[in-house]
Amino acid sequence: MLKRFELRILLRVIFIFLTITTAALIIVKAQFVYLTIIIPVIIFQLIDFYRFNRKAQDEVEQFVESIHYRDFSRYFDEKHAPLELKPLRKGFNEINTTFKVISKEKETQYQYLQKILELVETGILSYEYKTGEIGWMNEAFKRMLGIPYLKTIHSLSRRDDLLYHEVLNLRPGDSKVISIAKENSMFKALLSGTAFQTDNKVYKLIAFQNVNEALDETEALAWQKLLSVMTHEIMNSVAPISSLADTMLDRLHKSVSYLKEQPAAIEDLELGIDTIRRRSEGLLKFAETYRNLNKITSPNLKKIYARDLFENLHQLMQPTLEQKNIDLEIILKDPDLTLEVDSSLVEQVLINLLVNAMEAVKDKPNPRVILAAQLINNKVTIKVADNGTGIPLSLMDKIFVPFFSTRKNGSGIGLSLCKQIMMLHKGNIQVQSVEGEGTAFLLHF
Repeated sequence: MLKRFELRILLRVIFIFLTITTAALIIVKAQFVYLTIIIPVIIFQLIDFYRFNRKAQDEVEQFVESIHYRDFSRYFDEKHAPLELKPLRKGFNEINTTFKVISKEKETQYQYLQKILELVETGILSYEYKTGEIGWMNEAFKRMLGIPYLKTIHSLSRRDDLLYHEVLNLRPGDSKVISIAKENSMFKALLSGTAFQTDNKVYKLIAFQNVNEALDETEALAWQKLLSVMTHEIMNSVAPISSLADTMLDRLHKSVSYLKEQPAAIEDLELGIDTIRRRSEGLLKFAETYRNLNKITSPNLKKIYARDLFENLHQLMQPTLEQKNIDLEIILKDPDLTLEVDSSLVEQVLINLLVNAMEAVKDKPNPRVILAAQLINNKVTIKVADNGTGIPLSLMDKIFVPFFSTRKNGSGIGLSLCKQIMMLHKGNIQVQSVEGEGTAFLLHF
């Protein structure tokens, strides 16, 4: 097509050259009468050539404009075009069609990639390294951190200064597990960083992956192994001591006739041996208590109504609540809400949480505990909340660790057991707390 266009230009140039040559011969031969014919022809050819080039230039300018503004939908009319411009317009239309196909493919790939990144549960954030301007952040990132919008990465410092510095200090290729605070609760996230360059700009991309459940499973397994070894060693060591103390006490009573002359010595021996026996029994009871953490292996799942679960709890806890003058509010918007759980294990979890809540509100002027259940994102969520003393942020990561307790008389087994039971149900337990205002435990099934 371009060759045909060039051919038309060449033909015009040849005709102009021949006409001018003819005019020169007429002048040389002094046949001036023929100039009146040839000169108008030359003028017509020049004007026609100028118009031809002007039209072609206008067509090229329109084509360049459509490319500049990425207007690949523009169509150059071939049917009503001058004969000499038809090949040019046809070429422009074919180029536009090619660009349109390429642009559509790129747009499809972009939309496809964007949908994939929106579906994944990993939060993704990218920003320009030099200016800190946010390039892109997916919905998973917004949900995970509760941040609907960021203009620059530096805006993150106003929301979470610790996370902001962790992101800035994370080098490309490195990964790090950190604790992130969100809505008065905390969760563990794995941060992974990389960098890329485009349009002479360097971008840093950070992936945020919630690893709470994975870490919980690993942590629970480690604690189970530790508890198993610990209880085994304690019981193996203490049981013979307790048995030996009983034997010695029995033999001592049989030897009383030989020690009548030293009654004080007998009393001291009895007291010492009895002390050994009582402490041995105490240690055995201690080990037996913590061995309960390892006894639960698989729940007996059955579909139950949340209302039945709450009714049983209310009947069980009502006397204690009335005695301590604590108001229990039960919220269940859907009476037909069901969940597939081991009812005895879940009741154990809820009893533990309610007892903790009652302990937390005991010094409050208007003690109040809330027990609620609802369906959130197709998952049943049970909440036990109180208006008690709250939990300091520094202790939020420790409350589910075995042996750790914020109460002087606490065993440190309750919340650990609750967590293990929830993990056996393929669920999880979360805590939200504001010190001095109250605490809420959320059970997600």
